[in-house]
Amino acid sequence: MEDRRTTRLMRISALRSSPLHIARAMALTALLLTTACSKEGSGPVIVSVAGTRSELMEPLRNPLSPASKLILEATGQGLVAFDAQGDIVPALAQRWIVEDGGLSYIFRIRRAQWPDGSRVEAKEVARLLALRIEANRVLDPLGDLDAVREVIPMTGEVIEVRMATPRPYFLQMLAQPQMAITRIGGGTGPYRMEDRKTALFLTPITDPAAEEDELKPRAWENRVLRAERPAKAIVRFRMGLSDLVLGGRFSSLPLLTKAGAEPQAVRIDPVQGLFGFAITGQDDFFGAAPIRAALSMAVDRDRLPAAFDIGGWTIQSGLLPGQFDLPGAPVAPSWQSLSMDDRRARAIGAVNGWRAAHDGKVPILRIALPAGPGSRTLFNMIAADFLRIGLSSRLVPLDDDADLRLVDEVAAYDSALWYLGRVGCARKIRCNEAAEEKLQEAGLADTDDARTQRLAEAQALLAEDSGFIPLASPIRWSLVSKRLTGFQPSRRARHPLNRLFRTTT
Repeated sequence: MEDRRTTRLMRISALRSSPLHIARAMALTALLLTTACSKEGSGPVIVSVAGTRSELMEPLRNPLSPASKLILEATGQGLVAFDAQGDIVPALAQRWIVEDGGLSYIFRIRRAQWPDGSRVEAKEVARLLALRIEANRVLDPLGDLDAVREVIPMTGEVIEVRMATPRPYFLQMLAQPQMAITRIGGGTGPYRMEDRKTALFLTPITDPAAEEDELKPRAWENRVLRAERPAKAIVRFRMGLSDLVLGGRFSSLPLLTKAGAEPQAVRIDPVQGLFGFAITGQDDFFGAAPIRAALSMAVDRDRLPAAFDIGGWTIQSGLLPGQFDLPGAPVAPSWQSLSMDDRRARAIGAVNGWRAAHDGKVPILRIALPAGPGSRTLFNMIAADFLRIGLSSRLVPLDDDADLRLVDEVAAYDSALWYLGRVGCARKIRCNEAAEEKLQEAGLADTDDARTQRLAEAQALLAEDSGFIPLASPIRWSLVSKRLTGFQPSRRARHPLNRLFRTTT
């Protein structure tokens, strides 16, 4: 066992000093120095993010909110992170290798300090990572984190993550902001946070070994961060009082037009994921597969882009937007090829059949959506579609009991497993137990062929089960000032603050 570990450590050491690694580091340093010189003298980047102050101050209480994600990746990075394009880059881990066919991930921790000045060591990183993995298994019970067997420190700088079975998207899961390595008092950066009551002031962490004149960050390296309602953030931006607005979703999209936001300032991220309704109603009405299919058939998805005045919004009638890692194209719902009139007629037949068998009793649909004008627009559209098949609806808050609950999530990784797991039984929706078994078998499969075959079987079952009503791809928008450089559209909707700079103009 010692020989095996020694061999691995030698490989990590060689990897650190490889010519390619050195060349890339030199090129990156030159680029950053050039950028720094051209920005010197300009002020800090001022950022608004959709959310609340409590989400900034206690992000792990609601780790999936836009504000929580932003502060976590700014002050408490994970082992790896997403760059502006959504690709994996080093973060707290400076290097890593994958061994044993994906059963072992070995990470070398870079030199870093906690906010109290103590050194970051592998033993504590391993403990904190194990805690983050356990917490996130609740959010993604069938995902790549479920395959983690143990996290162990190998030396003061190296940890190993051992897997029960290979998971090809494990690094993408580790790069999620909610996987940040933090403890009481904060994380390892790239910023330190100072609470100035009206906003947070973020200062980049400097190398303790740097020269004295390099320890104090220049003004353009700092960030001023506020979490606020989207309406207030848009007004602040329109007045020229901020450089960037992040965390925009469909619910706040109509505010852009009302506020007269300049089209060239609006950026839409090319994300994929889930945007639709999970059927969560416990009434027997929702336990009938023909009724669930009727609800999905009744929705006229083609009206979505016009209702929100946004071109290019990709609508979806199936759970998966692509083939991903399935052995073939995903199975489509049996009604997908029907015209809207035919779909509506079939849905009316299913509802009338239920009504005839149950003394005319059908429930009023409780539809849960977040606050915002976009939610009202969506509800009005969906409610009108349901009314056409004989069903009444009412809008309820997202945290109330509901029959249909909106799911609006960007995919953490591009695998059918992510999508299928999001409509599993652990999510407390109308699920398909046979499909759940197939997903669990896929997670335990020891070959790629077996894994993809089980995924395909699960997908086919879920396509006919109709426990989820897909609508479209998620919407993630930002407002970007002309003064700002470094912003790029991201397929993961991640925009690292340390890649952005405010020009002097």
